[in-house]
Amino acid sequence: MTIKPGALRFNTDSMKLEIFRGSANYSGSASMTGIGTQAAGQWEEIQATSPEVQTGGTRGFMMGGYNPSNTYLDDIKYINVSTTGNSQQFGELTVSDRNHVNAAVSDRTRAISAGGSKFPSVHTADMEFITMASEGDAVDFNGDLVSARYGMGSGANSTRGLFGAGHLASNTLTDLIDYVNIQSKGTNAQDFGNCSHGVKQYHAASMCSPTRTVFAGGRVHPAYYNVMEYVTTSTLGNTTDFGDMVEPRAFGTTGSITSNATRGIILGGYAVPAFYNYIDYITIPTLGNAIDFGDLLSVRGAAAGATSSTRAVMMGGSAPSYTTVIQYVQIMTTGDALDFGDLDTQITAWGAGASNGHGGL
Repeated sequence: MTIKPGALRFNTDSMKLEIFRGSANYSGSASMTGIGTQAAGQWEEIQATSPEVQTGGTRGFMMGGYNPSNTYLDDIKYINVSTTGNSQQFGELTVSDRNHVNAAVSDRTRAISAGGSKFPSVHTADMEFITMASEGDAVDFNGDLVSARYGMGSGANSTRGLFGAGHLASNTLTDLIDYVNIQSKGTNAQDFGNCSHGVKQYHAASMCSPTRTVFAGGRVHPAYYNVMEYVTTSTLGNTTDFGDMVEPRAFGTTGSITSNATRGIILGGYAVPAFYNYIDYITIPTLGNAIDFGDLLSVRGAAAGATSSTRAVMMGGSAPSYTTVIQYVQIMTTGDALDFGDLDTQITAWGAGASNGHGGL
């Protein structure tokens, strides 16, 4: 069956209109399966809405986390990224339950929490999701990651979520990248490719445009990296070198996407022997090294990140003391972070961040 770029269909599973996006080398005669998982082409949702229509603004989320006195958490918190103020309770994780060092991906309507280390110190391959416009507990995605692990990077476009690298249950690290169709409940993640730089965990940041996912930094104890690598989100394959961060480091905003469609933001992080207050930025459609942006309110890492088209927000974190502080920057300017508000319940780090307005959408 030959499907030409520009063909339309109505997806009866997601109840959305989709367009077939061909590969760059499509010649008009190649046979394309059109199932959405092959490099030859992919069905993509036609966007006919926005976070403002759905929620009154872009919502940012922190799912799970760790508190030194209360251990692993099942809380799901949310904020309106376009305003300032304290977070509010959204619901709870239900499948992985009390979980941290998980990763999150999202489209305009759904956010998925995947993997992590759940109480009592069990690696998980579970995926569960929330509908971001509403409030309530997470629901089982009825699918699993390729392997149980934590400390992954994450990326997404309007249809597909990626999970990169991480720490396996066998107490080893991996360079695996797997992917899932965010709206396809009941399917397991599939192999996407590998991180060409090698095994690692705890990326300093993950950043996306509608076409690219960039993984920045990471750790293979005791080494910390400044390398950034990227993939084309809608295809399959291994990462390619993007450039270098200003300083080598890991776990800035863990398991979160911190970018708009043009600019990626790297917020804080850690490398032996200290946490950093550095903020770097990159221009995602180009290649090159990161550039100094400004400073955080204080040194910070292991936070949950969320973005809109204009703001990048850092929720909670550790330095090594844990905090309730939420801070933000205006993405398309440069300068120091500003106070946003606080987490509404307890000091938290190592949660996964998501939003319905990040740069991959």
